[in-house]
Amino acid sequence: MKDFRYNRFLILVIAFGLIAALLIGIERHHVERASQQVDLAIDYEGLQELAQREGMEEADVLRAARDAGIHSLAVYETTFKKLNANGKVTAIAGSDILARYHAGALSDERWRALVAAGRIVGTEAYVVGNDAQTYREVKEDLFRRLGRSRVTVLSVGDEEVLAVKAHYESLLKMNLGMPTDEMRAVNAAGFQVLARPSNYENCSAEDVSAVFSRMDGIDISEIVFSGAQTLGAPKSLQATIDAMKARDLTFGLIEATTQLQFYKQDGMEEIAKGLGYDKVARLYAIPKDEQPKMKIADAVERWANTDEERNIRIDLLRIYDKPSPNMSLFETNMKYFHDTRDKITANGFTIGPAGTFARYEPLRSLRALIALGVAAAGVLYLSLVIPRLNASPKHQYILFGIFGALAAIPIMMGNGSKIRVIAALASANLFPALAVIWQLDRVRHFRAKARIALLHLIVTAALALFLAGAMSYVGAAYLSGSLADTQYFLEFNIFRGIKLTFVLPLLFVAIAFLQRFDIFDGRMDATKGVIAQVRHILDTPVKVGTLIGLFFVLVAGIVLVARSGHTSGMPVSHWELQFRAFLEQTFYARPRTKELLIGHPAFMLAAMALLRKWPTMVFFVFVLIATIGQGSMVETFAHMRTPIYMSFMRGIGGLVLGAAVGAAAMVCVEIWQAIMAKAKEKESQAN
Repeated sequence: MKDFRYNRFLILVIAFGLIAALLIGIERHHVERASQQVDLAIDYEGLQELAQREGMEEADVLRAARDAGIHSLAVYETTFKKLNANGKVTAIAGSDILARYHAGALSDERWRALVAAGRIVGTEAYVVGNDAQTYREVKEDLFRRLGRSRVTVLSVGDEEVLAVKAHYESLLKMNLGMPTDEMRAVNAAGFQVLARPSNYENCSAEDVSAVFSRMDGIDISEIVFSGAQTLGAPKSLQATIDAMKARDLTFGLIEATTQLQFYKQDGMEEIAKGLGYDKVARLYAIPKDEQPKMKIADAVERWANTDEERNIRIDLLRIYDKPSPNMSLFETNMKYFHDTRDKITANGFTIGPAGTFARYEPLRSLRALIALGVAAAGVLYLSLVIPRLNASPKHQYILFGIFGALAAIPIMMGNGSKIRVIAALASANLFPALAVIWQLDRVRHFRAKARIALLHLIVTAALALFLAGAMSYVGAAYLSGSLADTQYFLEFNIFRGIKLTFVLPLLFVAIAFLQRFDIFDGRMDATKGVIAQVRHILDTPVKVGTLIGLFFVLVAGIVLVARSGHTSGMPVSHWELQFRAFLEQTFYARPRTKELLIGHPAFMLAAMALLRKWPTMVFFVFVLIATIGQGSMVETFAHMRTPIYMSFMRGIGGLVLGAAVGAAAMVCVEIWQAIMAKAKEKESQAN
């Protein structure tokens, strides 16, 4: 039997790295706890529509929404479509004016005179103002967007009219700048304004200044740009940054529909960097086509999970356009707002302007210690699978010196961004493997003199699972400490090695297992080693049944990897969604199914396989499946947008529930074996 020694010096280095990682984790927790304010917002137009559909006064609907918890109203740029509806400014197609003239329906002599003089062109549009301020703003914006060559000022008697060379239907949809009347009305109703300006074509610094000048005197909660570009892109972004800094405005970024990073807007990263990441908040809105299919309770639960798990700090709600049973449309939406507010506040959040994360960058010395710890873990793993290296501490120290210098020196010099990612990737793969290998080495010399009672076996397996989980948590602390900073909290940077964390630990554990056990005959001594056993596997004849079994294993592996990470390559079944919802409502943080239903129960069954002396191949399979659970525990912390405390509690829940499921599985196996034994006994007696 090959015995492997654990280098105490390497373990000591890992311990120092763990201390550094825990210090960073504590700092991170404080940073996350300091940002617990959510802006509960809805479109101003949505509430206006609700009032119109219910035949209610707009002021009454606004008052009820405010009382139900809405804090900000999103105000978008005005358009002629909206202006034509409210009558403040009207855009008329030249063709319509001409048609009315020739039909004898154009009664205004001033307009008839313009037509007779050939001043009205059918392909142009004509803008008439009924509200002086709104007209001035529209006029200013038309000149900025179209230029003076396409906008001409005409006189119709004592009134001023704009002749616009533009496609009429397109003109109706054109953005015309932020409406000051709407923003003031929102403030007057007791809300802050969530401003949604768009960009100009060939936007200049003057254009940027004009946009922000309209916001002077307006109580703004956040700015979230509309469209595929931020204001000022691509050449006037600095003007936008300067204007936002001068007004101390928070920059909102829209989470992508995949719930990963952001909806891409040109210039958003430059603005975020220029403002400082401590002035950036993440916004989420339930997709338009999805909300109508959701019950209010489901939507409320979505918001609660969104704010807790993904660092969303701007919840942009939409109105429901169909009433719930036995409720009016107004009552339905007020219940939606009220329940969402109550659920969020019950989870510890406050309602107000979006909370942001303080600028956070851990000390280089702490990060360097983590890098040294990862280097030590790498050398330790190699020493546990390479017997000759394990027998030579000198070579282990040389390797550690090389790996440690390559990892720590760039970090101390301030150029270690790639090293940090490598350290995180190594932590996510090495420590779950070390956790399992450690338990393998603990039980290799175990010899039971008598059959172990089932209860004793369950307790032994559970303790081993918790010890392995503690070791995996060391890797989780390392991963979190390697990446922790504000850019990762906001998902400007993300960990991209998640898929590997479900493959490499299996490979690492398989190599270690084959160095310790003979998977063919079950003898746990005189093992042939990795190379010899792999050759034996390759030379082994394969039956059709075995091929079918391997095919199903391959399919299961593909499903596991495809469904892991930030985005899923495979759909989730309805029953699983319901099961997840149950776990989310029952526990502080939903345990991951890969842990509580797969990895941790397999760990318990692996202990049973060993202590009940099942075939070593069966033991090997259970050990590999158990590694999935340990890898998942560490991988949870790769989702840096999720608060560290929630990730920690998710792993604890998975361990406890997984141990319970594993214990139940062990009881079922024991009962099944007893039934089969009695059946064989009866069969032998009958013969």
